[in-house]
Amino acid sequence: MMNIYDIAKLAGVSIATVSRVVNDSPKVSAKTGEKVRRIMEENNYTPNVFARGLGLNSIKTVGIVCPDVADTYMAKAVSYLEKNLRGYGYDCVLYCSSYEEEDKQQAVELIFKKRIDALLLVGSDYSGPGNTDYIAKAAEQIPVFLINGFMEGENIYCVLADDYQAVYDVTEEMLFNGKRRILFLENSVSYSARRKRSGFEAAMRDRGLEPDPRLFLYSENSIHATRDLLLRQRNLDIDCVIATEDGLAIGALKYASIRGLKVPGEINVVGYNNSELSISCEPELTSVDNRVEVLCKTAIDSLMTVLSGAGSDVRHRQMVKCHLIKRNTTDF
Repeated sequence: MMNIYDIAKLAGVSIATVSRVVNDSPKVSAKTGEKVRRIMEENNYTPNVFARGLGLNSIKTVGIVCPDVADTYMAKAVSYLEKNLRGYGYDCVLYCSSYEEEDKQQAVELIFKKRIDALLLVGSDYSGPGNTDYIAKAAEQIPVFLINGFMEGENIYCVLADDYQAVYDVTEEMLFNGKRRILFLENSVSYSARRKRSGFEAAMRDRGLEPDPRLFLYSENSIHATRDLLLRQRNLDIDCVIATEDGLAIGALKYASIRGLKVPGEINVVGYNNSELSISCEPELTSVDNRVEVLCKTAIDSLMTVLSGAGSDVRHRQMVKCHLIKRNTTDF
């Protein structure tokens, strides 16, 4: 089934030009209009609401889907996205999908029934593992932007934090400062989580060290659950913890306190997201800032460029560099 992007590509024009032809705009030359109409007719193309709305500028609404707005990271992202959309005069419709595969697909299908210009998916859980066909299907009709997730596909754009490099750099710093028994704490198998783990493993191997499978632990993102998980481990001999979420890292700090380990003297701890949790504990937590505000602004600015018809000027994968915020749980 042909869509407006296919017609634009075949005609060698922008999607905005196709939309103007659909709406009989006088801004299109007779020659271009004739060419576009011929291609639409040859391919049995029927314009949809999105194609007409581009020309009429009558929709001005973007759909946002995230797993759970109760999650601090998701809530911040949605807030930044809404603020930036409002700056461009756009409204938004929000759906929370949960993390279940069926629920994610259903949420996208439901929000797609609304009159929306584009779709924003917040979080790397939409990048798999699992079925992502429903995302590609949505992208056949409207632009789809993934915030901190990545997948290939026509009309799919990804703006993500460089999680791999951030964890690689932290691990390298720890190794350089003599840490060897580094525990990697994770809570997900999402795209972002997999990139963090890859960065950790690569840094270890680049220093000639094979990661010890016993020093990878999976926990729900809960301070007490993580603390209790660590307390249950027998003969846990570690001098550093690198966690994929601040909640996991604070659970490690509570474990260290119970075990009588000095932080950072005997054990260093690094979290991720630079959330409010990182400054609400004692000692305050060193954490990676994945710069969600920058991610969201970049995504909305790029989305507006795509909707203006200049999608060829927007890269399908844009990476934002993370910053390590050093506080009192590390001594490097």
